Amino acid sequence: MIAEILITLGVLVLVAAPIVWWFVKTQNELVNLDEKCKNALSQIEVQLNSRWDALMAMAQAASAYAKHESETLIQVIASRRGVEVRTAADVNEQQDAFSEVLSRLMAVNEAYPELQASGLYKQTMDSIAEYEENVRMSRMIYNDTATRFNRYVRQWPSSMVAGQQHFVVRDYLMVDDKGKRKMPELFAEEKA
Repeated sequence: MIAEILITLGVLVLVAAPIVWWFVKTQNELVNLDEKCKNALSQIEVQLNSRWDALMAMAQAASAYAKHESETLIQVIASRRGVEVRTAADVNEQQDAFSEVLSRLMAVNEAYPELQASGLYKQTMDSIAEYEENVRMSRMIYNDTATRFNRYVRQWPSSMVAGQQHFVVRDYLMVDDKGKRKMPELFAEEKA
């Protein structure tokens, strides 16, 4: 009788051990991928803040030419810098705001050719173009990381662990057809 109980317990342990090991391994992989997604968003946040700083420099340079308009833009930029980016929606919101401010600044700059001729203006445009490329690359990294995470969350059997541990699918960063496709043309014109 005791031998049968020990054999039954041994079989249960042999069956349960791989299941527990798989559960722990899957949970650890989900945490790892979740942290990579958070890190990718954090990298985007850093690039977005750098880009806002460059835009602030341009707005301050424009202030000597168009005081009222640049003061308004400086206030908008100041309110956007340092905004936390926790979700894809936050990144998309920041991108929309940046595109709007950049287009308004470009209108001010076009009205004052002497501003466009200044070294600070050219340096700032180069910086914005560089930060724009950094944001683009960071967005690609985030979307790739989110894809890996989302697959893990949605595929069976890892989806069982994901659901139990409250991991949910992450949103992707979307392309804004309104302004983003115009920006490279603006930068190309400035460098020409």
